[in-house]
This record gives sequence, C-alpha cells and structure tokens, in this order.
Amino acid sequence: MSALFDASELHDCRDAFAQTLEELGRANRDIVAVCNDSVGSSKLGGFREKFPERLINVGIAEQNMVGVGAGMANGGKVPFVCGASPFLTGRALEQIKADVAYSLANVKLVGISSGMAYGELGPTHHSIEDFAWIRALPNIPVIAPADRIETAAAVKWAAQHDGPCFLRLSRVGVPDVFPEDHAFEVGKANVLHEGTDLTIIANGVLTHRALQAAEILEGRGIQARVLNMATVRPADVDAIRAAAVQTGAIITCEEHTVFGGLGSAVAEVVVETHPVPMKMLGVPGIFAPTGSANFLLDEFGMSPDGIVEGAIRLLDRKG
Repeated sequence: MSALFDASELHDCRDAFAQTLEELGRANRDIVAVCNDSVGSSKLGGFREKFPERLINVGIAEQNMVGVGAGMANGGKVPFVCGASPFLTGRALEQIKADVAYSLANVKLVGISSGMAYGELGPTHHSIEDFAWIRALPNIPVIAPADRIETAAAVKWAAQHDGPCFLRLSRVGVPDVFPEDHAFEVGKANVLHEGTDLTIIANGVLTHRALQAAEILEGRGIQARVLNMATVRPADVDAIRAAAVQTGAIITCEEHTVFGGLGSAVAEVVVETHPVPMKMLGVPGIFAPTGSANFLLDEFGMSPDGIVEGAIRLLDRKG
C-alpha cells in the first residue's frame, strides 16, 4: 500500500478542479467555464475573479447550459460545463446526447457533488445513475477520480483532449492515494495494492475505502489486489482480464446503482474474456434514502469492514 495513504487528511476534489482550471485558464485563453447558477458549489469563484469575461452563468437551465457549451466549442473555445451531477446528467441528457456526444463537440462535462454527496437532500439530489446514463452514449469518456491529485491530472488531460468527456467529482473529502507526480491516462487502471487471492475494483470516494479493506484482509492472511479504475468508459480491459486470470475473483465498489455502472462495465469484460466469481457493491437498485454520503455508503455495505465482509463471501464462492 502507498506510504502516502493517510486517512486522517481529507481533501475536497472540487478545490483541485478549480485550482487546476485556473492554472489552465492562465495558459489558454480559449478555456471557459459555463455553469448553472453553481459558481459556489463548482468552486468557480476564483476563475470568475481572474477571468470574468470567461465565466458564463446561464442560471438554473441545465439544458441551455449544455447547448451553450456546445455552441462555444463549435466557436473554438474549450468549455468546462459545470453543474450538480444529478441535474447536469439527468435534466440535460438529450442535449448531452445530441449536442455533445453525437456532434463530437469539444465539451468537458463536470458533474459536481456526484453520487450521494448531497446526502440529506435525498433521492432527488442523489446522482447514482450518472455512470449508466453517460456510459451508454458513444464518444464520451466517463471518469471518476479518486483523490485531489488524480482530479488535477484528469482535468489537465481533459483540457488537451480533442473531444467530449465527463468528469464526475464529489464534494466528500478523501485522502490522497496517489503521489504528486501521478499522470492520468484515460482507460488505464492503477494497481494500488498487490494481491493474488481476489481483486477489489473501485473509483472515486470508494478507492481509499478499498485500500483500507485490503489492509484489514491482509491482517487476516488474505492478499487483495486493489485496482483504481477511474475510467468507467473506456474500461481497462487488460487490467480487468489480468485480475480475473491472476486472482480468480473480483469485487467492485461504487457510489452508484449496481445497474449500469462500474460493476457492470467490469462484468461485461469478465464474461467475455475470463469468467470468474464476481460481487458488485453499490446501491441495490433502489432510491437511496436521506443521510450523509458516508452514512449511506456504510449502510449499503461499502465501509471498509463491509467491503471485507463482501470479499470473504466472494472467496467462499471461489472455493
């Protein structure tokens, strides 16, 4: 396990996003930000102060926001279209499909406060379907960084990528799991902990929990490989197949419904390349109730101990 992993120091990935966007904005005048009355929650205040003419606030009009972003991309700009993930992906899905994905517009969609980060605001504000909705569309890489370092690297990648992408960012604090010089590569998973008994695959706010679970399992004599799979589409086929072949069992953890997200993406590869026992941890096909994000993750079996319990049950099936 990385010596840098310190669960006591937590960071908001939105801060890394905002700082990186400001740095990129200084170097490239074509970078603009478009938001839906979400300057505060998207942490765009600094960008607005530095580049007031390059921040477009369309108000609470997500469909308009995506259309404006696509139009600016057609005019040669590099728009980062930012909004609360449940409304960006749900309310504006048709515009994302037609104006961004189908048109191959150079739009960077940034889903803020994703997963169950809005917690107490309940099912209307939980964004636990966004992987599935966006993953079903061609041409849009779907990315959920695990910490502030991977967030900054993914934002830099997005800025130079010629085409659309979707960055899924939480507001829930997470520790660093990567070194400062981490280079993000789309479609490439990262082995954060070696193991041969089973593989835990996670991303976003679940990656550090997966690492904690691997440490607990190690204390019980079970060697768990931990894969951080920030890119849900395109999935890292080679890393998934290697996990299946070399460890013989895979458990996935995601802040998302178990239908259509990370677990489904992994299962699609496993069933085609090397079938092994699998278990998918996530929201079990229901509307998640109110409660803090961390409480809800624990309730749905994704505390470190919950992941350990799921892993042990999976090993019983492996035989």
